[in-house]
Amino acid sequence: MLSISQSKYIRSLALQKFRKEHQAYLVEGEKIAQEYLADTRQRIIIIAALDSWLQQHPQYIAAHPSATVISVTDTELAQISQLHSPNKVLLVVQHSTPQAPPTPSSDWCLALDDIRDPGNMGTILRIADWFGIAQVLLSPQCVDAYSPKVVQAAMGAQLRVGIHTVAILDYLRSSPLPSYAAVLAGSNVYRISPAAPGIIIIGSEATGISAQVLAAASHRITIPQRGGAESLNAGVSAGILCALLLGG
Repeated sequence: MLSISQSKYIRSLALQKFRKEHQAYLVEGEKIAQEYLADTRQRIIIIAALDSWLQQHPQYIAAHPSATVISVTDTELAQISQLHSPNKVLLVVQHSTPQAPPTPSSDWCLALDDIRDPGNMGTILRIADWFGIAQVLLSPQCVDAYSPKVVQAAMGAQLRVGIHTVAILDYLRSSPLPSYAAVLAGSNVYRISPAAPGIIIIGSEATGISAQVLAAASHRITIPQRGGAESLNAGVSAGILCALLLGG
């Protein structure tokens, strides 16, 4: 049974200030939750699930003996859920120990400058996961990568992608890697064949890449337009650029 204090704690994690205070975040939905529970490196604080789900998945409970397991009713799950249609299970997951931002290396990475939309953020993290991009850099103005909406859209990418909040401008200046800034007026990306990995910069949905970051980028690239759409959203742009620049 869910206590009042447990309910209040879980619901508080919908807000960034409480996620920071408790160093924890929510994971909801059967598919994503099972992916987290299958990873024994994750510290699961709470497993709140329907009794039927708990009975069907004893292996996940056994894999996380330190977790508090709470059998909840449909009504209780709806009260603590951030989903419009609550699923069968909700997890409270401890943030891993914060690591220092990665030093410039020889691997591809994504740099996100002021991405505010949770759906776009989650999609970009999922894209990074798909293409094996190990590090994603976020400017301080980006949406929280562990907000419930981002976690849902990322579909488990937080398990495999390193996410670091950094000063993008300083990082670009310290990195020997080429950087590719996505803009509306730049070099045709189809005509670029990178000789080495680099940093793909995706800017704000509303204003694009900031002037300072854009000035520090070594390349400005464009996905050529053939139709009448005003622009592509950040998630779509990131997917196309990763497919073209990383190649096969």
